[in-house]
Amino acid sequence: MAFDDISVDDVIDSFDFMDDWEERYSYLIDLGRQLPPLSEGEMTDQYKVRGCQSQVWLVPALEGGKLMLRGDSDAHIVKGLVALMLLVYSGKTPSEVMAVDAVGLLGKLGLKDHLSPMRANGLFSMVERIQNLAKAQA
Repeated sequence: MAFDDISVDDVIDSFDFMDDWEERYSYLIDLGRQLPPLSEGEMTDQYKVRGCQSQVWLVPALEGGKLMLRGDSDAHIVKGLVALMLLVYSGKTPSEVMAVDAVGLLGKLGLKDHLSPMRANGLFSMVERIQNLAKAQA
């Protein structure tokens, strides 16, 4: 299944089906591998997410009133988390982005309890950055 054909619900269903976290981490890594690469010109401080231990870049665009996001990371699991955030937020209007209950979703996936504190901080930094991008566009 191509990345563009995957939804957050597909991820939730897949996580529910998997028995252990090794499988779930592998799934996240596979999601990250499916992301279209960013150009070197996009991997700049302008797009870098602060608060992440790994390097993370989120490139926003507003198309037809919707926030479109692309992203990347230099770490495999984190790149998978970037992919998850793109599935959650990209293609939504700014008001829809701000209405997403990210904490609830991450709890539903079990990520709050299974990420290291540094990765969790980085993930919430991504969420905060995306929400700030949406507020700026609203």
